[in-house]
Amino acid sequence: MATAEKSVLALSGGVGGAKLALGLADELPPGELHVVVNTGDDFSHLGLHICPDIDTLLYTLSGNANAEQGWGLEGESWNTMDALQRLGGETWFRLGDRDLATHLWRTDRLAQGDSLLEVTGALATRLGISSHIHPMCSTPVRTTVHSEERDLPFQQYFVKEQCAPIVSGFSFEGITEAAPNQNVMQLLQDAALSAIVVCPSNPFVSIDPMLQIPGMWQALRDSPAPLVMVSPIVAGMALKGPAAKMMAEMSMPVTAQGVAQHYCRQYPGLVDYFVIDESDATLAAEIAALGMEVAVAPTIMKTREDKQRLARFTLSLVGA
Repeated sequence: MATAEKSVLALSGGVGGAKLALGLADELPPGELHVVVNTGDDFSHLGLHICPDIDTLLYTLSGNANAEQGWGLEGESWNTMDALQRLGGETWFRLGDRDLATHLWRTDRLAQGDSLLEVTGALATRLGISSHIHPMCSTPVRTTVHSEERDLPFQQYFVKEQCAPIVSGFSFEGITEAAPNQNVMQLLQDAALSAIVVCPSNPFVSIDPMLQIPGMWQALRDSPAPLVMVSPIVAGMALKGPAAKMMAEMSMPVTAQGVAQHYCRQYPGLVDYFVIDESDATLAAEIAALGMEVAVAPTIMKTREDKQRLARFTLSLVGA
């Protein structure tokens, strides 16, 4: 998939990653941004194929996301879930009435033989998105959360049990048989690729599934384009999601330095630039000692302008 224009590749999970992806899309010319998205969170529910991280990106980049919660659709209604509850059906994973259309359309297209790559591209086009959204692979990979008591499918841990179980580790069913998205692999070898940006996303259940697809992290490391990672931990906290809780339960330092250590240990040589929040500036020297260039900037993204500012800063590090 050779590209005539310059391009930027981003890696993203859900809400936190989508914020920076939106800033990148705003700052780059139309069509220049490519986003590879975690599908380890995908699951089947009520007979439908649900892709939470992909849908968060789709709704965010199309301007349809619920601005307050960061996921789902603005102006959503819940008549179907209310009716299902009256029938005694499972409603722990709530699907809004408008959101259901996405899942119905996707499930139908997959049943007709289209791949997840094709279906996702078609959804992006129908939602008017000029950026390219790439599922990490076509075959199913499913995240399992290991806790002290039992193993849990990710959505049961995350939504049904509200991240309450104490985490001891993670595994990804189907990962050894999975092949990386070939469009992404070709992009990584393209001279037009100017930067790779790892958006602030959970290291363990958003980014690790993508990196652990056979050959994926090595292709990212070996790409001529420099890789910039934005820490998802700010001042010892995860701004979205359970990353900080997971780190504490696995006896890891709940700091930006702890995140950097995880990537250095698991994927040596992957990260060229590591962006930390200004509140963590005192950690810069220790992180730099791991072999990364460290950059300090405001990384909390509350407004559209915050997202754009962080995107500009991230791209400026590599002259993109």
